[in-house]
Amino acid sequence: MSEEYFNYWCYEDFFPKTKSWNESRDCCSWDGVTCDLLNGHVIGLDLTCSLLRGSIHPNSTLFQLHHLHTLNLYGNDFNYSSIPHNIGRLRNLRHLNLSNSFFSGKIPTEISYLSNLVSLDLSSYFYGLQLDERTFEAMFQNFTNLEVLSLFLVNISSPIPVNISSSLRYLDLGYTNLRGVLTESFFLLPNSLEMLYLRFNDLLKGVFPKIHRSNTLLMELDISYTGISGELPDSIGAFSSLNILNLHDCQFSGSIPDSIGNLTRITELALSYNHFTGHIPSTISKWKHLTRLDLSDNSFSGEIPDVFSNLKELRYLHLSSNSFIGLFPSSISNLTHLQRLDLSSNSLSGSLPNNASNLQTLTQLDLSDNSLNGTIPSWVFNLPLVSAELRKPGQGFAWGQQWSSSAGPAQGVGSGRDNLDLKFNSFQGPLPSSICNMNSLILLDLSHNYFSDSVLHCLGSMVSLTVLDLRRNNFTGSLPPLCAHNTSLSTIVVNGNRFEGHLPVSLLNCNGLQALDVGNNAINDTFPAWLETLQELQVLILKSNKFHGPISTCQTKFCFPKLRIFDLSRNDFSGSLPAKVFRNFKAMIKLDDEDTRGITYMESKSNNFSLQASYEDSASLVIKGQDIELQRISTIMTTIDLSSNHFEGVIPETLKDLSSLWLLNLSHNNLIGYIPMELGQLNKLEALDLSWNRLTGKIPQELTRINFLAVLNISQNHLVGPIPQGPQFNTFGNDSYGGNLDLCGPPLSKQCGTSDSSHVPQPEDEGESYFFSGFTWESVVIGYSFGLVVGTVMWSLMFKYRKPKWFVEFFDGLMPHKRRRPKKRAQRRRS
Repeated sequence: MSEEYFNYWCYEDFFPKTKSWNESRDCCSWDGVTCDLLNGHVIGLDLTCSLLRGSIHPNSTLFQLHHLHTLNLYGNDFNYSSIPHNIGRLRNLRHLNLSNSFFSGKIPTEISYLSNLVSLDLSSYFYGLQLDERTFEAMFQNFTNLEVLSLFLVNISSPIPVNISSSLRYLDLGYTNLRGVLTESFFLLPNSLEMLYLRFNDLLKGVFPKIHRSNTLLMELDISYTGISGELPDSIGAFSSLNILNLHDCQFSGSIPDSIGNLTRITELALSYNHFTGHIPSTISKWKHLTRLDLSDNSFSGEIPDVFSNLKELRYLHLSSNSFIGLFPSSISNLTHLQRLDLSSNSLSGSLPNNASNLQTLTQLDLSDNSLNGTIPSWVFNLPLVSAELRKPGQGFAWGQQWSSSAGPAQGVGSGRDNLDLKFNSFQGPLPSSICNMNSLILLDLSHNYFSDSVLHCLGSMVSLTVLDLRRNNFTGSLPPLCAHNTSLSTIVVNGNRFEGHLPVSLLNCNGLQALDVGNNAINDTFPAWLETLQELQVLILKSNKFHGPISTCQTKFCFPKLRIFDLSRNDFSGSLPAKVFRNFKAMIKLDDEDTRGITYMESKSNNFSLQASYEDSASLVIKGQDIELQRISTIMTTIDLSSNHFEGVIPETLKDLSSLWLLNLSHNNLIGYIPMELGQLNKLEALDLSWNRLTGKIPQELTRINFLAVLNISQNHLVGPIPQGPQFNTFGNDSYGGNLDLCGPPLSKQCGTSDSSHVPQPEDEGESYFFSGFTWESVVIGYSFGLVVGTVMWSLMFKYRKPKWFVEFFDGLMPHKRRRPKKRAQRRRS
């Protein structure tokens, strides 16, 4: 393993102890060796984090140390080798630790011969070791002196033996694939047991017993992520010594008994992700030592009880995703040590309290997805927040990952991360200037509210800002100079506001920008070709604005190399399609060795660590004819949408190189020529829309090779000939081909081989305006001028020679209509 591995597991405290071993010196002086002072026998061997690599030879002299009491090989790399069977020869061992040393394979039965063991640790952080049921049972039967047993992530795949050693104080069987049903007798635990961890065994079933011993010493119980179910009995209060109770993500239901208030020593309680109902019992006010409370993702209802004034030590309060109603509980404002508060996804109403100055240690605030309203009080922006979230989070606070007592050092969510997220509420008004005080913000999400007025320019000066999401508000004015003093922005989303003006050229400084979405505004600008220098840009959405002019060709060697979503729809772009630009979309070209088996999603990261709650980029796209809000953007999604513009010319053949393209929409333009048969090489394409253009010729047979094509729209063109037949083409209906009067064959009723030269196209209103859009002002002027000259000459000749009279009279009768015709054409051009 690499040095990084030893750094991680050994906390940078590792060195090769065996290098000091020299046969010329007494072995009792060697690093890691302990000898009996009376007889000189080696009784201890501590080689933790000693950079040992390879395997232990079955006949190693290690197994001749018959007086050995302690063997600790933690944090080495034994290269997935097996534990030697001769381990059973060390009958005097009291303490054996082989954890996190990359052993694998079946744990030898001989390990159960070590009947003097007091502690055994075979835990790991990968599935490598297996323990068969017979050896598992023998261990519990023979280890009568065992006090500590950790088999975390050892694949046991069997039930827990009925008889547990009465001397056990610590038992960790987490992630061991335990199965079967825990009987009520199992919870009549040995009086000595202080810590029991059964977490992450989803095949383990059972219910809590209704009667417990009142003298249990159990201090920590973690049965999270198991199938244990039923109601919490009143006897839960008998666990009077409990400090930590973790029932996260089980199958519990019913209400919480009032007797739970008897757990007066409790410091951490997680009942999240269950099916609990009813109210929070007011008896929790007795928990004066409580630091963490997580009741999220249940079906609790009613108002949140105002009992928090007594919980002076509370650091973390998570009540999200329930059915709580009423106002923000005022007693929470008095929790001077509170660091994380999550009340999101409830039905809380009203405004936030005007004063909560006691919350000076708050590092995470999530009130999202409620019915809160009014303006944001200034205290929110004056807090020393690491993370403020008044939104619906992408991922809730996972107690199963934060349980520090049983899974190593806690990785605090949001530690060192400054996030302000006000998503999905009804907050309104302008942004207060105090937001400019939050200079260390990394994530700022104000989306889906009713904020108004212009955006403060200080947002462009927040040097650590990585995510800026302002979508679906009522912001006006110009975009601030983003990245003017900041190069860390990776996501900018301002979709669905009323921004005007130009795109700020300061965006050129956003070297790490991955997603830029300015859609659905009133931005009036030309195509920002200068963005091609942003080498990390993957998503560019300019749709539904007032962008205009042609798309200029690339000026650099590497132009948009990582772009995967390119949406310019519903603008006023013109000119030909940018064939040379398409050729540079390297991310849309599937390489032969590219592995797409595992689908991952875009997420923004700061320079040093992932954003809290792993902010995932999202976008609104027209997919298969419908506006779809994508909550996540997969890294294999590739789309080009240039619809509803004024592009003209032919469809470039270079599109064929974009072999991973998933959606192509060129509809509602002025494209002419044939459909390139090379488009049939886009074998990943699922949606193709070429409708409302002026395409001619036949539908290429090669398009039937696109096996994943689910949506096809080539209607309202001038296509001719038979419709190709194929597995996917046979699934398309008439709507895919409508308005092409010379197409024939299924699914159309018109049979091939018949002709009807008398038909005159009768387009609908939109079609009529579209049809006449093909007559440009140049062609009208030329036709009018030519007719005027010819008419004048003929008029002079007829009147000069006065014959034939009938022709002169007829022509004279047409003159008024002739004068009005240019006016009609002008009207058609405007339409």
